[in-house]
Amino acid sequence: MKADIYNKEGKKLTTKVELNSKVFSIKPNEHSIYLAVKSELASNRQGTSSSKTRSEARGGGTKPWKQKGTGRSRIGSLRNPSRVHGGTAFGPKPHKYNLKINKKERNLARKSALSLKISSNSFKILDNMDMKNIKTKDFVSMLDNLKIGNEKITIIVGKQNGNLYLSSRNIYNINLVYTDNFSTYDIINSNFLLFDKESVETLNNKLWVQI
Repeated sequence: MKADIYNKEGKKLTTKVELNSKVFSIKPNEHSIYLAVKSELASNRQGTSSSKTRSEARGGGTKPWKQKGTGRSRIGSLRNPSRVHGGTAFGPKPHKYNLKINKKERNLARKSALSLKISSNSFKILDNMDMKNIKTKDFVSMLDNLKIGNEKITIIVGKQNGNLYLSSRNIYNINLVYTDNFSTYDIINSNFLLFDKESVETLNNKLWVQI
């Protein structure tokens, strides 16, 4: 299928770009999307929460009173978990939350997510998104020209562009990603996709895998 190309002024160009049907028009697999998003969000967890056990809590190195003859219950340490200021029994310790998903499944999830956006016409393709200067005002003006200024947008570009990144990073509803590192969650967590022509051509070849 072919898609229209726009310029920064919001005008439709006479040329069109080919969208690979094996990437942008597949039957979406919602379960693959679920698995991929679950894995991506789990991998973002720090997993650094930690509590002290009885051996790590300060104090409690000696037996506070003798075993017998005091009339009180026996005790070996003031830092056992049943006492105030004692250690924590079965508390959290640093660990990884990573969930494994195979490459084929992850690839299918990204293509499914892209296909959902394409089928709902929630996308536009620009011929070029290069910016000569670092100006958020110019970037916002470009979005307004395309009539998508109020949308939650994921922008996918083919190569790193420092000026584009710095011009868009302060806008809360904009997420700029690149074709070599975008995730399924980046696509799902947006209302609209904005591509540049180079990114579409890259994805046509990069995500084409026979399943």
